[in-house]
Amino acid sequence: MRVVLAGFGPFPGAPFNPSAKLVKALKSRRRPAFADVTLITHVFATSYAAVDDAMPKLLAQKPDVILMFGLAGRRRHLCIEMRARNAFSVLFPDASGWRPRRDTIEPRGPEALRGAAPFAALLHAARGTHFPARLSRNAGRYLCNYAYWQALDRAGRRGGGRPLVQFVHIPPVRVQPRLRRPGRRPPSFHALVAAGEAVLVALIAASRR
Repeated sequence: MRVVLAGFGPFPGAPFNPSAKLVKALKSRRRPAFADVTLITHVFATSYAAVDDAMPKLLAQKPDVILMFGLAGRRRHLCIEMRARNAFSVLFPDASGWRPRRDTIEPRGPEALRGAAPFAALLHAARGTHFPARLSRNAGRYLCNYAYWQALDRAGRRGGGRPLVQFVHIPPVRVQPRLRRPGRRPPSFHALVAAGEAVLVALIAASRR
């Protein structure tokens, strides 16, 4: 089995993107569930051109699973995205400074593309690690949503039900040890790795069926 794990680099407003660190951490994990799995990691530069360039190359490796993570700075949950919207943000440029000129990815396309992953099982797996998690029907209008759309669209063209594609938004996390100060603190990066691993294991199990 071949699994692509993808994250994103920095972007305007987020000089550190934990999704890149997360996919590298998951690749280093050693679990029986990964015994016969080749884990391929990729970190997208946060630009539309980078996604367009890299996605066909990732699919050319014929993965059984593509699991992508992206940072959602205003969310406080790990979000299992159920669909990619046919939407662009015309307000926010990517890391290269480029900004879409229209508000839809495919002007004559559907409103959204729905994933085929077992969303409830993935949510249950994430919550089993006690990390805050929920399902989401709104992947936004930025690079995360665009990458999800491109993966689902291109995978659909290939047919055969492969690869199984899933996008997960992650909240900001605490990389340094917990500080003793009042107020709500973000979850730790260590806890995020445990939740991400649980989602990955559940997705691999679903792909085997």
